[in-house]
Amino acid sequence: MAPHNDIILFHYPFSPYARRVIWYLTLRGIEYAECIQPAALPREDLNALGVKYRRIPLLSIGRDIYCDTRLILQKLEEKFPSGALGASQPDQKAVEKLLEKWIIDGGVFSRAAQALPPEMPLLNDPKWVKDREDYMGRSWAKEDIVKGRPEALAHLREAFELLESTLLADGRDWILNTPKASLADIEAIWPFHWLSGLEGALPPSLFGKETFPKVYAWIDRFSATVKAAKASAPKVTRLKGAEAIKYIAQADFAEPGGEVDAQDPLALTKGQDVESWPTDSGFNHRDRGQLVALTRHEVVLKTQAKVGHKDVHIHHPRTNFRIRPVDKSSESKL
Repeated sequence: MAPHNDIILFHYPFSPYARRVIWYLTLRGIEYAECIQPAALPREDLNALGVKYRRIPLLSIGRDIYCDTRLILQKLEEKFPSGALGASQPDQKAVEKLLEKWIIDGGVFSRAAQALPPEMPLLNDPKWVKDREDYMGRSWAKEDIVKGRPEALAHLREAFELLESTLLADGRDWILNTPKASLADIEAIWPFHWLSGLEGALPPSLFGKETFPKVYAWIDRFSATVKAAKASAPKVTRLKGAEAIKYIAQADFAEPGGEVDAQDPLALTKGQDVESWPTDSGFNHRDRGQLVALTRHEVVLKTQAKVGHKDVHIHHPRTNFRIRPVDKSSESKL
């Protein structure tokens, strides 16, 4: 087995999205390396790899670079199938997927971000505020956060109530009533876990433990489970940017090239120059390259790292991503 399974996680420690992947790797006991990135742009390590995608985390396996936690978790399930955390029964798979969509696409996380206490130091850092505005495409001015926070808290209280009165109502330990924490728990818990650990984020009068005892017990149980798993998990290898870039440049691809779905509505062809970017956040930054593969769930682009000049494959999910052919003729006129 290659060192740290050829896996490098690019993240910064307080990213709530990165927690999803870290928790998964920890609960599975999967050995990996990490390369800590700045919380705000620029991120020169990723730029050196030819990656324009600006969201965190990213995960590389060899010279394949996976973007978006939904795709990252799916790939880890596929690469390490023995002991996978994902559901096996169709009805449980449906719950797992619906929880992912509820939290990310259904607005729970975006409301959690709007509920951050305005006195947080980062929200008073002009560089961070500017970066968040580029990331989200909306104002992060302190007065706008204060104005929008009550509405966000109202939506979050409804989300807490949904968990308390439905999925956790019968006193089960885990979302799917499994013997241990599953992928469904990771899909559901992360914004609630994040906010419960931020002082001042959840007013006790609205979100007290006496109001939502089952939700808080679930959060505490999950935290204890992750802590215990971390104690026995392989030590995480910390790589500097230059080390991570060199490692990736010398690695093989983790996946074969793949094919382009001839029935895909976009009617793209293998080898065509395309660009791909997220449509919900981070949409000002587009990856560009030759189309390697296109399936119902994923698009793969071939681009070249600026350091080492080796080809890398950048993987995006199809959900909330847009793919367009690059018009070479219009480029030449600019």
